[in-house]
Amino acid sequence: MKRILLLLFTCMSILVLSGCWDRVEVNDLAIVTGAAIDKKDDNQIELSLQIFIPKTLGSGGGQASGSGGGKMTVTASQTGKNIADAISKLQGKLPREIFWGQCKVFIFEEALAKQGIQEHIDYMLRHPEPRERAYIYISEGKAKNLLELVPNLERYSSEVLREVTNFRVGLQITLQDVDEMIVGIAQGAAIPFVKIAEQPSEGKAVKYAHIDGTAVFKKDQMIGTITEAETRGVLWLRDEIKGYTVSVEIEDEEGLVSLNPVSARVHLIPRIHDGKWEMIVDVNTEGAIIQNETNFNFEDPKLLEKVELAYQKSIENRIKEALKKIQHGLRADIVGFSEEFYREYPKEWKIVENRWDELFPEVDVTINVMTHIRREGFTNKPGAIPDEEVKHK
Repeated sequence: MKRILLLLFTCMSILVLSGCWDRVEVNDLAIVTGAAIDKKDDNQIELSLQIFIPKTLGSGGGQASGSGGGKMTVTASQTGKNIADAISKLQGKLPREIFWGQCKVFIFEEALAKQGIQEHIDYMLRHPEPRERAYIYISEGKAKNLLELVPNLERYSSEVLREVTNFRVGLQITLQDVDEMIVGIAQGAAIPFVKIAEQPSEGKAVKYAHIDGTAVFKKDQMIGTITEAETRGVLWLRDEIKGYTVSVEIEDEEGLVSLNPVSARVHLIPRIHDGKWEMIVDVNTEGAIIQNETNFNFEDPKLLEKVELAYQKSIENRIKEALKKIQHGLRADIVGFSEEFYREYPKEWKIVENRWDELFPEVDVTINVMTHIRREGFTNKPGAIPDEEVKHK
């Protein structure tokens, strides 16, 4: 009986074991590293795919274009009624099967973003291959042009965007984030805004991708942009601020003091009092001095307090600039105020949720910033300044 049961168990196991009958060899795949979606006439879109060229690894040792290894990618484009239509047409012209699994960058043209991106996001979320953690960008001009840039350091242009985004100098927005923001409570979204910049090099201009601020959305339509400085304020409000440099001026002193935030904690505290909606923003941050252009010797606690005060005012101004633009200019809640009120006051929120766009600009915001200099660097005296010139008070 035991042998019969073992035989039956073995036969049943064979039925559920996966095989390799439907495998696709790597040599048969067109590996997509980046995608761009541009607006065309007659309500059509142009889909451009940046496709990796595997043979360059074998012939050139994995080096990028211009370094002896040839171009690492090729851009293929096709027009269609939507992404699904364009993909179908594009697949008919490629000798390899399109594979989305390595696509980590999606770029939408500004003109298309102003029309709406929901239907295009829908395809990416329904298809099993595109990564939900892929980064999303909005381009100032044609998105396709960004894919065709040839970088000096990285292997291809989409990798440049991804690496810059990983430094967290701006917003880090993924496909999943966009979907959650569009269908969220506030239905406001923020996506990094990309431009093509030029830099002189050996007598000629070199073009490169540059993240320049943020594109702001209401629902799935782009309504405007905010600058890099205003984006810093948004990062503080969203508690997403990471390593970057703050250079501040000290009262009655020439030169700048530059600091790096070591840690930052931001708390949004909603209040409703006598029918007035208020938001308290508590910021607690510690910084480290990385450069001192003044004559101050920070061994003196009073001088250190001056730096902390200047640091505090700089953060407050960043946040105020951002709020002025998103609250009273664009009237789009991209900092999560609505979620905080919803969690704290669910009954009151139900009354105003359909007119949050009108109420959001009227929310009174109180900003409380606490700063502390954890490390002041070289404590004896500022570098390259004689001892007699160092101020102690």
